[in-house]
Amino acid sequence: MRRTLIRYKTRPELADRNAELVSAVFAELKAAGPDGVRYLTLRLEDDTFIHLVEAAAEDGSSPIPKLKAFQAFQDGIRDRCAEPPLVREVRIVGNYRMLDES
Repeated sequence: MRRTLIRYKTRPELADRNAELVSAVFAELKAAGPDGVRYLTLRLEDDTFIHLVEAAAEDGSSPIPKLKAFQAFQDGIRDRCAEPPLVREVRIVGNYRMLDES
């Protein structure tokens, strides 16, 4: 299992558009219901977005990049950002009822 955290800050005038694009990814995920992936996105008050992706595949691959909504989200992401995406692999140190325990 691989967990990845992505953090970036959007330009204030494009933050709502970014949130709409992210919401479309979640709608497509809900409709498709792929196994082996968990995904959470948070928006902070300063328009920083934090995505946490968990992929169960041994190689860490995820079905998310294949989604049309995700491809639309990716298109222009750098233009929407005031601070570019920072991608890091993460490990859970503590968890109380937030994430699945498996």
